Amino acid sequence: METTFHIPTVAEMTAKGERPDLLFWVGCAGSFDERAQRITKSICKILQHVGIKYAILGTEENCTGDPAKRAGNEFLFQMQAMMNIEVLHGYEITKIVTACPHCFNTLKNEYPNLGGNFEVIHHTQLIQSLIAEGKLKPADGNEFKGKRITYHDPCYLGRANEVYEAPRRVLEVLDADLVELKRCKSNGLCCGAGGAQMFKEPEPGKKDVNIERVEDVIESKATIVAAACPFCMTMLRDGVKAKEKEQEIQVLDVAEITAKANNL
Repeated sequence: METTFHIPTVAEMTAKGERPDLLFWVGCAGSFDERAQRITKSICKILQHVGIKYAILGTEENCTGDPAKRAGNEFLFQMQAMMNIEVLHGYEITKIVTACPHCFNTLKNEYPNLGGNFEVIHHTQLIQSLIAEGKLKPADGNEFKGKRITYHDPCYLGRANEVYEAPRRVLEVLDADLVELKRCKSNGLCCGAGGAQMFKEPEPGKKDVNIERVEDVIESKATIVAAACPFCMTMLRDGVKAKEKEQEIQVLDVAEITAKANNL
């Protein structure tokens, strides 16, 4: 049976006269998408396991405004951003971790222009630093040992912010057979969901981007594709389903892989 634990909100901590060392920015997908909620839970298990004093905003968290900005509604983006910055400043938050590269990019690179200066890290960077500090160690004979795993670079983590090594370092400790996709790192291929495309139907064309990407995965002969973005997770899973490869290829987030490998 899965162990349950309470995830504190910043408001609850503040009421007790406490402050978190780290704010976990859950994001829209991590809050409402059923598949992404499992990523959220894995991150909380990891934070709980290593004893980091963390909290979430809960109902006080609003969308960062990334989809609005990418879709061209700068006014809506600024309204959402200003509201979030006000809340974060109210709680004197300084350090944020998020599992969504879109939230990561917006909080890190676009909020400072509106007065919101925070230390923002992606969950793969946090996990990598915890492994480096010896706080996370995969169990001997963990279920990924010897498995053929590939990693898909999310655009807003990779090309936009040049975070290529952290997720790969996390996967390297598993003693798995790591393979690179033919288009990776600075030459990576988008899953097809960026730029607010996640929320609309694709334009007519010969092939959907996520199908093209999953063909890269099939070519790599990997049985597990590691993702580090909830949008990529949806697109890759849809691609795997369209190719009828659900029995052969598993799509898992780096946090889920880490939690499982550490028996959390």
